[in-house]
Amino acid sequence: MNSDEVSSSGTSSLETLKKASRWLSAYARDVYSQTGEDGIVAQALAMLPARNRWCVEFGAWDGKHLSNTFRLVEEDDYEVVLIEGDAEKYRRLRADYPYQDRGTFVHGLVGWTEQDGLDAILSGTAAPQDFDLLSIDIDGNDYHVWAAVKKYRPKLVLIEFNPTASNRIDFVQRQDAKCNQSASPAAVVRLGKEKGYELISVIGPNLLLVDSQYYELFHIPDNSLAVMRDEDEVTTLYLAFDGSVIVDGPAELRWHGGKLKIKQPLPKVLQRYPAYYTPFQKFLFRVFRKLLPG
Repeated sequence: MNSDEVSSSGTSSLETLKKASRWLSAYARDVYSQTGEDGIVAQALAMLPARNRWCVEFGAWDGKHLSNTFRLVEEDDYEVVLIEGDAEKYRRLRADYPYQDRGTFVHGLVGWTEQDGLDAILSGTAAPQDFDLLSIDIDGNDYHVWAAVKKYRPKLVLIEFNPTASNRIDFVQRQDAKCNQSASPAAVVRLGKEKGYELISVIGPNLLLVDSQYYELFHIPDNSLAVMRDEDEVTTLYLAFDGSVIVDGPAELRWHGGKLKIKQPLPKVLQRYPAYYTPFQKFLFRVFRKLLPG
């Protein structure tokens, strides 16, 4: 077998493994969600042996726009706890939510202390400790608010991560309500394992994890990020032998608009492998090094 055949066989095996491990993705469907969450969550819930038909979501907005729980309330008669920190959005949520009889509305920001954590907030509601679905989407401290949950143990957790981060980096933003960096997928998966959860699907910028006691029901041969998630949205920087920086992936400011501008560390005249510098370039490089700070 030649090298091309080996490579082809390896690629084929990996693609087969990905298909088998990502089978939930075939159920992706949006009714009110944004990237297929409605369909995948519905199928994941259907795999569980018992459900209590309770879900929790924050930030909730109006409870319907891009919601990961509204379909459950509307079609499957779920009870829901909706938490919204913005005063105007909460007012609209409280006034306009169409299923008032099955909604519990909380105005507040979910934090990670005993006073403002999810445990404290839910203790004032009728939500059972093992409610079916927790949806976390707060554009930053998602990792920290889930890490702080000790009393409640939802069966499924749908949590946002930073989709521009690679699968190998373990990054968690600082605990700061004003910080909006988010955590890398590897960090969230690690946290899930520490809390006794396993990854079962990657849905857009969200990870869906299940209580590990139910994981075997999903028959996923490999739930590593390398298999479960492609890195199409990841931007990587490479250093070339000549000292130039090469950008691989989307070179754009995803949430702000505009292109990502990378300043080359060396002037054009010095972008060459040092072993091939001319005497003049060696002189220029010595001068350049002296001008650098530090």
